[in-house]
Amino acid sequence: MAATSPRLRASTEKTRPSVFWPLAAVIAPLIALLFKLEIEGAENLPREGAYVLAPNHYSESDPLAVALAVWKAGRAPRFMAKESLFRVPVLGWILRITGMVPVARSSSAASARQTLETSETLVKLGRGVIVYPEGTLTRDPAMWPMRGKTGAVRLALAGDIPLVPMAQWGCQAVLPRYGKLKLWPLRRPVRVVIGEPVDLSAFRANETQPAALVAATDVVMAEIAELLSTIRNEPAPAERWNPSEHGQKETGRLEP
Repeated sequence: MAATSPRLRASTEKTRPSVFWPLAAVIAPLIALLFKLEIEGAENLPREGAYVLAPNHYSESDPLAVALAVWKAGRAPRFMAKESLFRVPVLGWILRITGMVPVARSSSAASARQTLETSETLVKLGRGVIVYPEGTLTRDPAMWPMRGKTGAVRLALAGDIPLVPMAQWGCQAVLPRYGKLKLWPLRRPVRVVIGEPVDLSAFRANETQPAALVAATDVVMAEIAELLSTIRNEPAPAERWNPSEHGQKETGRLEP
């Protein structure tokens, strides 16, 4: 694998004073105690403007590594989060002031309307958002990306926003999937690869059609799996794991 990407110009949302400065000053060093990040492809994250970042998800701790990687790559990390979390005291306030993006479990019509509004807001404010396309921790026994939900693709297509795939690996050494926290030794290595934006142009004409959204999501998940295979140095499965075919319930997902 190539060496860590060279230092790049940070976006104005990172260089301009904001609530992220004090948060990063406190939180980033703590995350860095857990994870020693090696980042490749930081130049693929847009310097300015809206984007949707789609990482794989295999550990309850990997959002910390993803957030730190995005900050180090020069952008402010904002996640798609369940709407109910915004009603939690203190946590809800933090989510709102940092510009995190709420998503509700609702009807298809309401979901489509919310997707369009969210896309318009991202474009207007020039912000990026991190969306786990799997919606929850992968159920794949070998922790490869499983079948994705269409939320990330819908968001990107609705606003003509770049959809950037990401793969990261190593957080399971600190917190195994559904396991116990392992704090020692500190600074466990975590490798992060940010890929080039996925070409979704073939799906734009049918962006509201379920079949097209599923097909586009399959393309995105294949890109993420391929990036992960370069980190793990082994081939990714030809097909994504489908929990419903194995009697597994997909809990904790972020979209209706």
